Amino acid sequence: MDGWLPWLDRQGRFSALRALAFALVLVPALILAYEAWTGQLGSKPWTRAVHDTGTWAIRLLLVTLAVSPLRRILDWGKLLGIRRMLGLSVLAYAAGHLTLYCIDLAFDWGLIVSEIVKRFYLTIGFTALLGLTALGVTSTDGMIRRMGAKNWQRLHNLVYLITGLGLLHFALQSKIDVTQPALLNGLFALLLLYRGLNRLKIATTTPVLIAAALLTGLATALCETAWYALTSGVSAWDVFQANADVVVYQDLGFLRPGHWVALVGLAVAAVHAWRAPVAKPRRARRSDGVPAQTGA
Repeated sequence: MDGWLPWLDRQGRFSALRALAFALVLVPALILAYEAWTGQLGSKPWTRAVHDTGTWAIRLLLVTLAVSPLRRILDWGKLLGIRRMLGLSVLAYAAGHLTLYCIDLAFDWGLIVSEIVKRFYLTIGFTALLGLTALGVTSTDGMIRRMGAKNWQRLHNLVYLITGLGLLHFALQSKIDVTQPALLNGLFALLLLYRGLNRLKIATTTPVLIAAALLTGLATALCETAWYALTSGVSAWDVFQANADVVVYQDLGFLRPGHWVALVGLAVAAVHAWRAPVAKPRRARRSDGVPAQTGA
């Protein structure tokens, strides 16, 4: 049974990375429990708890998706060891999100079902949860063997569609302020771009990563601008111009989602440059096939 402990690797040895990841995914739940115990969740505690668990489910889902590209870009193979744990934590927070929603509606199943059917954002959110459940149930080594590697991979590639549904659910229920949804959508776009570079076999050199960061940051700013312009009637130029306020006022409080997405991408590029191995000079060879001595 020791092999099931989250801080142990597949060989049953203690893993500091797995232990740290397990501790970090518990932090949001512990904070929420503490705030509930001390009465800090406001006048609608159940509603606040529903929102917080849903938000963390989306955040952790993006962290889970980041494992594979970061493993390649940063040449950090051990990251794969925490991917399954992160994925199951996403399912746990998403299930908690639905459970708290049911509690908020006093387990009135007729009302709950009618709300999910009638409200589009609830329908797509519930669909995303069903998808996460399917991925969680089939995440074990035994299910991989039963399904076959190809079929298993086809199913788990749906995680990108599921993430898109979850982000749309998050954006639609946010209504007026879509700062966080815009940020998370931008980060998702950055991850998709990393995946695209890998599929197209484009080398993730530092210049390529910098270009990806700046391009995705700009796209995030444009999408945020379009959202506000189309849903609130606010001037698109005024919204886009707000991205320059951080320069005008020189205050980090004016950083917009596009800035944060670009900064995250630039940070990845910087770490990649720092970790990139230094190419060793090739030794010259003599005509008889014996390596010649180089240098003084």
